[in-house]
Amino acid sequence: MTGSVEDAHPTAGRLTALLIDASTEAISAAHGHAGGVYLRSRTPGLLRLAVLSGLPGPLFRPWWRLHADRPFPVADAYRLGVQVVLPNATETMRRYPQFAAGLPFQFGSLYVPVVGGSTTYGVLTVLRPAVTDAAEVLSEHDRVVRLAQELGEALRGLEDAYPDQVAWDGEPVCLRPPTASTSLGRAGRFAWDPETADITLDEDLHTLLGMPPSEFPGTVEAFAEAVAPTDAHRILAGLRDTAAGRPPALPLYLRAEDGALRLLDLWNAYEPPAAPAVRGVVVAPGPGPTADSAADLLPDGVFCVDRLGLVVYANPPAARLLGRPRAELVGRDLWEAVPWLRRPDFEDHLRAALLTPDPVHFHLVRPSAQESETRPTAQSTRPPLSARDAGSPLSARDAGSPLSARDAGPPLSARDAGPPQSAHDAGSPLPAQDTRPPPSAHDAESAQQPYEGDWLALSVHPGPDRLTCTVRPANRVKDSPEGQETAELSETGMSPLAPLYRPIALAIALTEAVTARQVSAVVMRELLPAFGGRRLAIYLLQERHLYLEWETGFPKGFLAPFDGVDLGTHLPGVETLTTGRPLFFDSMEQLTATYPGIPLDATEGARAFLPLIASGRAVGSCILGFDRPRSFSTEERTVLTALAGLIAHAMEKAQRYESEAALARGLQQALLPRRLAAHPQLETTGRYLPGTAGMEVGGDWYDVVESGDGLALVIGDVQGHGVQAAATMGQLRSAVRAFALGDRPPDEVMSSTNHLLIDLDPGLFASCCYIRLDPATGVARAARAGHPPPLLRSPDGRTRVLDLPGGVVLGVAPKAPYPVTELQMEPGAILALYTDGLVERPGSDIDEGITALRVALARAGAPAARPGGRFLAGVADRLTATARHAPDRPDDIALLLATRRPAPPPGPH
Repeated sequence: MTGSVEDAHPTAGRLTALLIDASTEAISAAHGHAGGVYLRSRTPGLLRLAVLSGLPGPLFRPWWRLHADRPFPVADAYRLGVQVVLPNATETMRRYPQFAAGLPFQFGSLYVPVVGGSTTYGVLTVLRPAVTDAAEVLSEHDRVVRLAQELGEALRGLEDAYPDQVAWDGEPVCLRPPTASTSLGRAGRFAWDPETADITLDEDLHTLLGMPPSEFPGTVEAFAEAVAPTDAHRILAGLRDTAAGRPPALPLYLRAEDGALRLLDLWNAYEPPAAPAVRGVVVAPGPGPTADSAADLLPDGVFCVDRLGLVVYANPPAARLLGRPRAELVGRDLWEAVPWLRRPDFEDHLRAALLTPDPVHFHLVRPSAQESETRPTAQSTRPPLSARDAGSPLSARDAGSPLSARDAGPPLSARDAGPPQSAHDAGSPLPAQDTRPPPSAHDAESAQQPYEGDWLALSVHPGPDRLTCTVRPANRVKDSPEGQETAELSETGMSPLAPLYRPIALAIALTEAVTARQVSAVVMRELLPAFGGRRLAIYLLQERHLYLEWETGFPKGFLAPFDGVDLGTHLPGVETLTTGRPLFFDSMEQLTATYPGIPLDATEGARAFLPLIASGRAVGSCILGFDRPRSFSTEERTVLTALAGLIAHAMEKAQRYESEAALARGLQQALLPRRLAAHPQLETTGRYLPGTAGMEVGGDWYDVVESGDGLALVIGDVQGHGVQAAATMGQLRSAVRAFALGDRPPDEVMSSTNHLLIDLDPGLFASCCYIRLDPATGVARAARAGHPPPLLRSPDGRTRVLDLPGGVVLGVAPKAPYPVTELQMEPGAILALYTDGLVERPGSDIDEGITALRVALARAGAPAARPGGRFLAGVADRLTATARHAPDRPDDIALLLATRRPAPPPGPH
């Protein structure tokens, strides 16, 4: 089950309903204006946005998918199991700079993990107005915590009935948040019972349809005819599909008998023990007559967009300035109705209006009438926000029309909105059909050429339910709210500061990347979505040749011939580096005209070739590919060139890191034992994995030393990382070996090593576990100094943690005692000693990690099943497999295993 409402699995509808209820109730509880639920997916470590309430989904597409290890509040809440409260933008920037750079607006937010039993399913989040102190939201926070707890228990019950089905792998369900507004009769609700065929309408719906209860036959067919006579068959089909668990993905766009637009939203209502019913809402989103008569007379353009991007009103001047008849605006998605608004700067401003209470003022260059028809997507960086993407039930409060906040007083009050919408009626994703409303005669006066000026000044005034937009020609002098001359704007009409968060977000993310592949992954994750790219290739310079470091989106094997090309080759990726100039090609035709005969990976599309130069030194080149032809504005070229400089510096740092890290790894390996002492009745093996989070060596070590007629098994961990930690580790290892070779008792070895470390005074402490074993008898005597307890697997497979009483870590207390524990190791038993890097995970208790290691050791086969003396090597590889494949290990890891072989049979006398 992917979590999609179209999924046929029986949990799909119930899961969606639970998430919708929780998110809408959380918004009300926290007095927020938007929120949603992130849910785990079937991809390990990946969270997906399952429900988004109060915001247009495609406008927030970069946040649909989130890895649990990223430095974001949602990831911390999920991974660490903590509640995150961010009261304002200042606190958000202080704690989560990368997240704040992506959404640099004034808002507060809450993040609460959704936990059922011992399982974390996701995170419930609410975006709310900013406050100065977190204490101001504590009471609301407590209510959201309770809702998250209730959701977690409900998901646990759902998973008990359908194991492993509570996951989300589809796109988010986008819906409108709950409202407490009253109705003007512009929307109404109904409920239909598929089993009895009974249908009931509320009073508002009877009013909307002009059909008193006494005149309504009470049949579903009569209901469909009253809503939309020419589309009755679509209504009946939608009801049947919803009853079968397949509610339409978007609202049904319908026409009443008089041609007025109507929207129908359907969803399943789960109310055990009763059978599921179908509920719905019918909305007439056209403007109210009073608001129409006022706003239609205003000289400036006024249009209103609901919180999911649907245009619910536009006056004639707005239709003229936007270049579309009113009938092609009202009832349609803004980006679909006005395609040239699909541009990053406009979307940045719209995000600001959606997330903050303050008005937003800005300018745009509007294309000519011909350009707006023939090249609507020249500035586009992502798919349009269409009704198919928004996918949400319409609430009655989205009806009505706004007045211009600038020219006609404040936005509409709650009296002008629709009927209340409960959490249970919040709905589900809605119908896939998207019929374009045909122009009516009433709109003929609006279907004229756009205003001849090139500039438009827009003001967006946020409201609780909708955005009120005022648009006017910007050819007048000093017509911006701040008195700024339009000539001071960039040639694209984009505010110079609008896209700055993109390089900031990339720069912050690059500071966390330490290897060339990590830098490449950050570029792919942060840069491509920002500019709408689909292909990326990064080449690094080595000995006057360019070698491919990273590629994504290109056909398999296409870039292979270009790997290792000489700097004298006539290729754009080479010449951008040798000349230091970025190269931009709006289409493949431009590229082939400049470089005849160059192989192409596509028949169309744009390309950008960026030189990677750091501190005057050539590092490599970066290639960005786009699926369609597109132009690159002056600002975009400037930003991309600046970003190339950031990437180059990050790559240079990564190359330096990898060189130094290789030297550090060599030093670490030199300090580890080349071979372990052996005994005919004891097999041992060790593993060491360096940490990857930094470029310094660690202080973990292990050893097997001859001690009298037995062997000493030793493992230790010096605090910290770096050369000092490694040097201290080398000194301790040598000291322990010397004491073991003298056959001292374990407590004396620990005490002597403790005194040595205190005398050295390196400012570090160390943990250690020392076990002196007699392989012939199996008697072992162990001492422990602040180290994780060993594990012992019996020959029958039972595995336990050896609860050895121990002393404090070495290097702290001169007179610290180290008690000795005696235990018996049977033939075939396995003893495991390890350092904390193998069992510790951020946000998890170390006991959980030890338990997981114990379970893994218990699943290992018996030594007798693996003859040849190499059984332990396979066990060690299995126990460290997860850590070996982890891209980031914050700590180094040491593991030492020993198994006692049966005594050899006596020879013939």
